Amino acid sequence: MMKSLYLDPVKCTGCLQCEMACSYENTGTFNPAKSRIKVFAFEHEGRKVPYTCTQCAEAWCQMACPVEAIKVDPATGAKIVLEATCVGCKVCTIACPFGTINYVADSGKVQKCDLCGGDPECAKACPTGAITFVDADWTGLEKMRQWAGRANTAVL
Repeated sequence: MMKSLYLDPVKCTGCLQCEMACSYENTGTFNPAKSRIKVFAFEHEGRKVPYTCTQCAEAWCQMACPVEAIKVDPATGAKIVLEATCVGCKVCTIACPFGTINYVADSGKVQKCDLCGGDPECAKACPTGAITFVDADWTGLEKMRQWAGRANTAVL
């Protein structure tokens, strides 16, 4: 059974523990700037919202990659970047409509959430349960896809 990250912005306090855990897991340093999950601050509303790669079923980043450096991890279903194959062209960063795949100047490659191999550190570090790793069917992902696929989704 596939699992996915469920992000509940109502529970987010903006503590950035998710960003710290992610950066440490992936770079060995506590540096939110190197995190693959971000917490966006809506200052006027006083809200914080975590966001990261949604692991799209038909990932535009994957389809756009000219060297096929983005593959599906068969164990987790996550779209992962094969660093040895990535040439750092950034086409995937342009293709992603959510802005969740990023170029890393230090390596000259791109990075995105890989679900930590099926045990996401961001979810484990979140003290409020704003980030959880749940059955993908529970997140309503399939319902959202069905709604998006309807022919008449225009707002009146």
